[in-house]
Amino acid sequence: MEQQVQNFFPVFAYLGVVVCLALSILALTHLPYIKPWKDTTVKSMPYESGMDPVEDARQHFDVKFYLIAILFLIFDVELLFLYPWAVSAYAKTGGIPLELRGIVFGSMVAFLVLMAISYIYEWRRGGFRWR
Repeated sequence: MEQQVQNFFPVFAYLGVVVCLALSILALTHLPYIKPWKDTTVKSMPYESGMDPVEDARQHFDVKFYLIAILFLIFDVELLFLYPWAVSAYAKTGGIPLELRGIVFGSMVAFLVLMAISYIYEWRRGGFRWR
């Protein structure tokens, strides 16, 4: 038991330093010399991407902005799955076992085919055209 505590001593020491640092930062924010508590008109203004708000915020936006953002998220996040597969598939040690490499490769090919089909569908539908 004593050996296990000695093995984890650096972890507990690091945890203690992190907790002390977090508590000290929280305490320092309440000192008036560190952060003055003055409300000004500039601080009270709503932030609109660095621009002064001049019109009503309840304007109609084209749905195209949201569709492009969703398409970007879908294709970008889905393609992030390729990186761990590529790293683990070609690792000399600690990667995918030899018995499972064919199955994993087949599932990744199916994933890429599905991504290609969805990309072609969006392309033919006109989802990438900015009108």
